[in-house]
Amino acid sequence: MPAFSFGAAKGRCLRVVLAATVCAAAMTTAPATASSSHRHRSAHARVRLTGRHAVAGRRRTCSRVQRPEETTEADWAPVAQALGRHGVLRDKVTFGVLLPRGDLNVTTHGVTVVAPLALAGSAAFVRYCDGTMLMGDLVLTADEVDRTVDALHAAGIEMTALHKHLAEENPPTWWVHFHAMGDPVALARGLKQVLAVTATPAAVPHRQDPARPLELDTAAIDRELGRKGTVAGSVYVVFVDRRRPVVMHGHVLPGSTGCNTALMFQSLGKDQAAVNGDLILTADEVQPAAHALRAHGIRLVELHNHMLDERPHVFFLHFWATGNATDLARALRAALDTTRLAPPTGARPAHHV
Repeated sequence: MPAFSFGAAKGRCLRVVLAATVCAAAMTTAPATASSSHRHRSAHARVRLTGRHAVAGRRRTCSRVQRPEETTEADWAPVAQALGRHGVLRDKVTFGVLLPRGDLNVTTHGVTVVAPLALAGSAAFVRYCDGTMLMGDLVLTADEVDRTVDALHAAGIEMTALHKHLAEENPPTWWVHFHAMGDPVALARGLKQVLAVTATPAAVPHRQDPARPLELDTAAIDRELGRKGTVAGSVYVVFVDRRRPVVMHGHVLPGSTGCNTALMFQSLGKDQAAVNGDLILTADEVQPAAHALRAHGIRLVELHNHMLDERPHVFFLHFWATGNATDLARALRAALDTTRLAPPTGARPAHHV
């Protein structure tokens, strides 16, 4: 799933509570390299500062567990220029770039899938004390997979997962997840080289689907889920963070990097919807969540990981269903209530299975 939504000012960043940053903001000048477990598990990683953050050749000592550092839109202007695409700063910590596959015409179970539902990749840049992290995913056709993986390796970017988000789709589509640490501009240049081997459209505003207006009772969806979503063309998107953050290689991951639950409702007209997305789960939550989805007639698509060495280890359970949007929201709420996600904001009592 993309880390944030189309046209949504808040994006995929709901209720992330960040403690005060442990280090002053900095951009590193080291070349982009694939992340190394030995390197990032160091209790006191050290990097040389440059630019306005440099202090007479001093090195800064980073905390064992690092939280994202606050940034401004201007901080990411060189990244946007190097990547050749616009991005949006979320919660002052994540610079997010959407990578929709508007060029693909994909159908599944009789539904023509629009990009915001299940055909949009994304890239998230987050600054930490010891450098900038790049995380994201790309939507690929079958013939693009091998050369994209090769391009990631050539750019020093790790592939962390390869799987599907849809079932019985035509043509077949794949998702590749990636991760790297390094200099932000070098990371952006590397990602641009990767995109060049795919048919991902150039950076243009995503075209909305004029034939499919949003015919959904979004207030009812919000009420059933106990969370408020945002509109992205003909899709209503709800993101929910975990109650406690995920940490990878000593870096606290904000929900806007994709470490959250994503619920997507594509309008099919007359309050009918197709729902797709994924639940972020710890191992002990997988069976209760899966049972809740199946008990309400929601099809399970895939269960897999997006990352390699995070704590706690998390799984993503993808799903699919069509029907009345309010009924689908009620069914998804039953699954949400089996997990340790951020508490609902609505007053509606929780469902239990």
